[in-house]
Amino acid sequence: MTRSREKRRLKKWHKITLSVFAILFLLVGGFIGYTIYSVNKTLNTMHEPIDRDFSEKRTEKIRFSDGEPFSVLLIGLDKETGSTERGRSDSLIVLTVNPNTESMKMVSIPRDTRTEIIGRGNLDKINHAHAFGGVEMSIPTVENFLDIPIDYYVKINMQGFKDIVDAVGGVEVNNKFAFTASGQTFNEGNISLDGKSALSFVRMRKEDPRGDFGRADRQKQIVQAVINKGASLSGLTNLDSILGAIGENVKTNLVTNEMLDIQKNYKEARHDLEVMQITGSGATIGGIYYFQVPEDERLRVSGVLREHLSLD
Repeated sequence: MTRSREKRRLKKWHKITLSVFAILFLLVGGFIGYTIYSVNKTLNTMHEPIDRDFSEKRTEKIRFSDGEPFSVLLIGLDKETGSTERGRSDSLIVLTVNPNTESMKMVSIPRDTRTEIIGRGNLDKINHAHAFGGVEMSIPTVENFLDIPIDYYVKINMQGFKDIVDAVGGVEVNNKFAFTASGQTFNEGNISLDGKSALSFVRMRKEDPRGDFGRADRQKQIVQAVINKGASLSGLTNLDSILGAIGENVKTNLVTNEMLDIQKNYKEARHDLEVMQITGSGATIGGIYYFQVPEDERLRVSGVLREHLSLD
């Protein structure tokens, strides 16, 4: 099966259009300012440390109180809620935040990207790293690919994403073209979605001429709608339901004090988000499809992120 080559570069978004993972920063982070008592339990539930104090590509841990630029690996899993299997990462997004320039950069790494899996010593699809070794293998694999430190991670179970949408009372989006997925029909134009239909909406890619890139755009639409709804007064009345849904389905190695420092010292960066795209081409090797990123393209993306993190 052939796959179309995506050549167009994503434009800079004028509003916050993160991936599903930005819910952690824009919803939970926003709620901290309203009621730390209610949020604290959720943050404790979400906390899942990993076996290292800081990135091997840094000499010391990030000091949020000093406003140092930092990076986050956003990992999306598509597995049954409660499953003990690690699963392959359905989405891998690197987010860098620089409070000095009051800006953020986000790049999505295509899940079929062929690269070295650190800890195994072989070339494979980058999304297999999580299946082999969880977050502890995904982080160094992404660090090696982009040549940047990954300071923190945020992981969300896409199966549980529907709970978050339902918790805010559903969302409305503008669908660019009509399609059918999971037995549901999505008409063109403005449509209303509950949690179940929202999950089907963001999962579909086979009928999308842009494949994974089109699916990423739909994810951004849903998340923007969730952010707007959750941050509204009506959203705050559902705070317990929203926090419960997030706590059950999101894991991170950020601790409460770090979340508070981010909210205090980095919040202005949310107004300037640049969405970058990694370009490449598909190739079949040994009967397996891969997304191959040319070396000059890898270095280009790495250079932009390193500069944004004030490295070198």
